[in-house]
Amino acid sequence: MSEGDVFHEKQRLELCAIHALNNVLQERVFTKETADDICKRLAPQCVVNPHRSMLGTGNYDVNVIMAALQSRELAAVWSVESLCMSKVQGFILNVPSRVSLGIVSLPLRRRHWLAVRQVDGQYYNLDSKLKSPGCIGGEAELRSFLSEQLSQDVAEMLLVVQRDVEEDGSWLNSDNLKK
Repeated sequence: MSEGDVFHEKQRLELCAIHALNNVLQERVFTKETADDICKRLAPQCVVNPHRSMLGTGNYDVNVIMAALQSRELAAVWSVESLCMSKVQGFILNVPSRVSLGIVSLPLRRRHWLAVRQVDGQYYNLDSKLKSPGCIGGEAELRSFLSEQLSQDVAEMLLVVQRDVEEDGSWLNSDNLKK
C-alpha cells in the first residue's frame, strides 16, 4: 500500500484532536461541529466551555476525544509498557509542538494531538501537520517511535481499542506482565 492510499487529514486551525480522531479511524467521521456539540454536552451550563479554545478555533481536550470515541463504540485507555498490538486499533498522542507563523518558528510550545495507525501491515504517523502520512514500519519500529515520542516532556498516549477489548483488558500482553 502506498502512502497515497492512507487516509490523512491535514492541520487546519487548532483542530488537531479532530484530525487525530479521523486519522486513527481512517475516515472523516468527526467535524468541528460534532466536536463543539460534544463540548456542549460535556459542559452544558458553562458560558466559556472548558473543553475547547475560547476563540472557537478548536484546541479540544482529552474529554472530547474520549466522548467521540465512545460514540463510535470505541474506548481510549492510558498506555502501559506491555501492549498486545493486535488488540490496539490505533494510538492518539498528545505531544509538545512548536508554534509557528508561516515559516517562522516561535520559541513557544503548545500541545498537539496526532494519530498513529496500522494500515495493511505498516504503521503510519498520521500527524495532521505532516504533508502526507509518514510510514513508521512494523511493530519494532512502532515501539521505537512511540518511545521517542513519549520521552518528550509531558507527552501522553491513548490507545484506541474496541470497547470489549477495554473491558476485558486484552490490550495488555499477559506474557509480558509475567516477566
